[in-house]
Amino acid sequence: MTHRIMVVDDDPDHLAVVSSILEEAGYEIERAEDAEQALSRVHAVDPALILTDLRLPGMDGVELLERVKEGMESVEVIVMTGHEDMTSAIGAMKAGAFDYVVKPIEVDALLELASRCLRERELNLAARKEGAGPDLQADESRVVIGRDPRLMEIFKMIGVLARNRATVLVRGETGTGKEVMARAIHDHSLHAGEPFIAVNCTALSDTLLESELFGHVKGAFTGAISSRKGYFELAGTGTIFLDEIGDTTVDFQTKLLRVLQDRTFFPVGGETTRRTQARIITATHQDLEALVEEGGFREDLYFRLRVVEIVVPPLRQRRGDIEALALHLLGRIRSETHQEIRHIDPQAMRALKEYDWPGNVRELENALTRASILARGSTLGPEHLRLGSDRPEVVDGPGADSVSGWDGIGVRSPLSAGSSGATDWTLDGAIGRQVLRVLEHTRWNKSEAARLLMISRSRLARLIEKFQLEAGGGEIP
Repeated sequence: MTHRIMVVDDDPDHLAVVSSILEEAGYEIERAEDAEQALSRVHAVDPALILTDLRLPGMDGVELLERVKEGMESVEVIVMTGHEDMTSAIGAMKAGAFDYVVKPIEVDALLELASRCLRERELNLAARKEGAGPDLQADESRVVIGRDPRLMEIFKMIGVLARNRATVLVRGETGTGKEVMARAIHDHSLHAGEPFIAVNCTALSDTLLESELFGHVKGAFTGAISSRKGYFELAGTGTIFLDEIGDTTVDFQTKLLRVLQDRTFFPVGGETTRRTQARIITATHQDLEALVEEGGFREDLYFRLRVVEIVVPPLRQRRGDIEALALHLLGRIRSETHQEIRHIDPQAMRALKEYDWPGNVRELENALTRASILARGSTLGPEHLRLGSDRPEVVDGPGADSVSGWDGIGVRSPLSAGSSGATDWTLDGAIGRQVLRVLEHTRWNKSEAARLLMISRSRLARLIEKFQLEAGGGEIP
């Protein structure tokens, strides 16, 4: 059987090359130079596969895909683009594309993709569902920036997951953006209008974690003065995101397993089961396989959680994304902090690209936030960066009142690695001014100030007391 393929591209050279390759492979080819032309002929041509460019004059490739799927569900569509991004990849896959590929595509890869697509079409034709879900747009503040091939595969998987309710396990190092990925899955799903509830399992004891998720009845424990619904009920058909699931106890894991198996649970202190319809997405930076071997994580729960697994690559493995990501983060920081920084000096950008970023995207954002506060003018230079200072040493003793990440005069404080630990008291005024500057920048949000200064809140409180700092008190000498 000879399959008919329609190729849609407004670039005449690319249209001719792709069509020629497919014709030589034995396929019957129909050409179209834009989406409108393709739609006007698609019913008469009745192709098995449409290979379309994403960016077309007028109607784009994703809209063409959606229009075709409205009346011809059995037609497979592959979207090609030279300008890949998260939103387009997810949108294409969510709308029902068989795949989303980046140009230029090698001849062998093109032929293998077409062959696999048509083979799977034949196998699954009878089982195809009719209709397509509504096109939901991602919140721009949650868009993941990057063009790394591994990210593109994740974006395509998110588009596929938007059409079902599969349980997902997101894995990756701290700071890689696992919650952002979970939110993207939710935001592109058919239940995006329902709640997305994120719970950090590390931050809560078993009792509090169970109370938050399952709810409790009156008198279940000290302080339970009334009954309360848990997140599994409050989420409705939305999403529960359990971050750092590897840090939970085996006892809690047993209760979560029941939720995954039959969608029921008991409130803390309750005797009547309740049901949940929420989707469950979990995340961890730990080696769950090793925890299973050690007896610290239930094997049956492990397999229940990783129906679909997404592995987010660390930033050091996608250095090609650092420049675009840094500029994106800088724009967001500028709008949130009202700083005037609009450019990154080439030497500073080179330093950003060469650094390993053990704290990943979170460390990059913190570094840019600190640099924006330090910088003057519109350009961020290498002298404003404190790369590696997100991992300060904990210092006790006489020098514990200095600030390890800041000294207010463009150099590391006397407590940097290799120093004797003795305080250079001539820096007191500079340290005090820097602390006051950060406090004023955060409008005296002490938690945020402590994070930017890379010190604990208790140490910040000591510094405020030591330098007698107060809101609106002006500069210290």
